[in-house]
Amino acid sequence: MNVNNSEANESSVSGRPALLVGAGVTLSRLSGLIRELVLAGFLGTRIAADAFKAALQIPGLLQNILGEGTLSASFVPVYSQLVDEEDHDESNASAVAGVVLSILTLFTGLVVFVGIVAARPITKVLLPVLPDATFELTVDLVRVMWAGLGFIVLSAWCLGVLNSHRKFFLSFAAPIIWNAAQIFLAVFAWANGWDDGDIAKAAAWGVLIGGFLQFVIQLPAVYKVAPSIRISLKIGLKPVQNIFSRFTPALLGRGVIQLSAFLDLFLAGFLAAGAFAGLSIAQIIYLLPIGIFAMSIVSADLPELSRDQNDMPKVISRLEISQERLIFYVAFSAIAFFSIGKPIIGALFERGEFTQEDTLFVWLILCAYSFGLITSSLSRLFQNVCYAGGDTKGPAKFAVLRVLISAIVGVILMFQFDRFAIDVDEIVRIGDLPVFQPLPESIRSTDMGPQALGAVGLALGSACGSWIEYSRLKKRMISFMPSGYQLPKPLVNLYIPLLVSGVIGGTLAWVFDGVHNLILGPSLLLVTGAVYVYLSYLKGSIPAREFLRLTKASHK
Repeated sequence: MNVNNSEANESSVSGRPALLVGAGVTLSRLSGLIRELVLAGFLGTRIAADAFKAALQIPGLLQNILGEGTLSASFVPVYSQLVDEEDHDESNASAVAGVVLSILTLFTGLVVFVGIVAARPITKVLLPVLPDATFELTVDLVRVMWAGLGFIVLSAWCLGVLNSHRKFFLSFAAPIIWNAAQIFLAVFAWANGWDDGDIAKAAAWGVLIGGFLQFVIQLPAVYKVAPSIRISLKIGLKPVQNIFSRFTPALLGRGVIQLSAFLDLFLAGFLAAGAFAGLSIAQIIYLLPIGIFAMSIVSADLPELSRDQNDMPKVISRLEISQERLIFYVAFSAIAFFSIGKPIIGALFERGEFTQEDTLFVWLILCAYSFGLITSSLSRLFQNVCYAGGDTKGPAKFAVLRVLISAIVGVILMFQFDRFAIDVDEIVRIGDLPVFQPLPESIRSTDMGPQALGAVGLALGSACGSWIEYSRLKKRMISFMPSGYQLPKPLVNLYIPLLVSGVIGGTLAWVFDGVHNLILGPSLLLVTGAVYVYLSYLKGSIPAREFLRLTKASHK
């Protein structure tokens, strides 16, 4: 191997790629959080907000099926090996990338066209019980958003190329411009006195314009690392056939996950107004640690795991280090969501149309999701190991199982929880139990009255499904390892730090409940985080030691 590749591999082992990915993801997630803060302040959690969230999910079919997840499973492992081969023909790697871009563009363009033309029937099929006012606005927003999500798919191709060439920051930071476009147009609409529906439409145009800019901004970097890439339809190339063989099961797996998202939309349509918006805002917070910590680790690992397939000790070492780092950060995030999530949500969102009742509503949904936070994060790591080894069928099958479990549990629980509601700062019962039918239309479709909690049941169903997927993926991944291999359990050493920091956080949140959330939320996060890191350090946690070393270095 040449010197440049050796240096690059050493850099990847040191964790520098993960830091670059983490930096990009952190900035993009923070910009997404700001977008949610702006939209929540303008729209609250009721009808206009529901329409925007539902509309964004429908063309999200394209992004989630053809986007980063599918390309990571099929394109990145093959392309990374072509790029890294000592005697590789650069034109061959570029030709493969060009074919993938061509096919992706053609298919994406077709889906976008059908989506725009058939926006009304598609929305009606997916959301058949949506109240009329919400439905009409949702259809208008869907028509605008389709093309924007199409450009996001093409930007995922850019991400795959850049990551394979060990260029990580730009592709993960590029979503900043997508979020910024929505923020700018929503603020413009609000400043001009537009009503809620028109603000939502302005933000939808931000989805379109921002998606285009997110794709275009990456093209110069792509052609800098791979200047020979050209549009092509040479599908007979052997590496292209290899990508296709991986792509189909990966596509089915992502399709199942998207089916799960659509199923959540369909089921949320039976719940009281605010379910879409509440689920969406809770997911934004829930996905922050997954995006910042889990995705930064697994995205940096995938190209290297693909290159290391003939060196199993190196694969195992990379897996164990990544698992320990991931659990260290994500486990604390879950405890923080449970113990101090309410003041954190209040500090972030509670202003304008977003009330104390909305804060409690979103916190309860977030707690339900958090039961599956660790397992969802680890599943992404285990999927990577499978993808790098060429196995896309296993993760696809387990994704099906996850969807089935999530749907069954979610359906059972959501109607039960919808008979409980938040009335100011209390949870009250608004119906008899058990029950397996929606609330009356007159209650579900109104913005007035207590906020029903059916969305909590859906979130619990999702958490249950994530545990099933995690257990099956873990077993599948270990089957690739040498006989008798046992995956370490780093969470065991974190039980005491997690328990102590959680108890301290919950107690302080209760004692100082009257303090303004803008002061209380960040203060509790700082205190509990410091306690957790220090106790983990005393227990010998390597990631805690790394974190303290980075903290000290940043202050020098």
